Amino acid sequence: QLQLLESGGGLVQPGGSLRLSCAVPASLKYYTIGWFRQAPGQEREGVSYISVDGKITNYKKSVRGRFATSRDILENRVYLEMNNLKPEDTGIYLCAAGGTWTLSASFYTNWGQGTQVTVSS
Repeated sequence: QLQLLESGGGLVQPGGSLRLSCAVPASLKYYTIGWFRQAPGQEREGVSYISVDGKITNYKKSVRGRFATSRDILENRVYLEMNNLKPEDTGIYLCAAGGTWTLSASFYTNWGQGTQVTVSS
């Protein structure tokens, strides 16, 4: 099964920023791309998604105004710019390809392995 590939995670202090990147296989470039995160002992939650043409985006309420997703159609990459990070943003961040505009993980069919984001002083 085709996999996506995340990069850009790391350790950052509260209030800091990170930019995650998701490499999307060419055969999945006509899919909606979502970002999800999973903290230890918690369920996977949807953070954002972006449409095929990059014009439609949506975000989990707690990250609106701090996170922004964008898409480079030519490079087959999707980004998640994260600003003013908080300790509760800590988790493994995964990108996934799906066929609909939703933050629900069950509608996404192809996933990456994730990149760790840790927000701590």
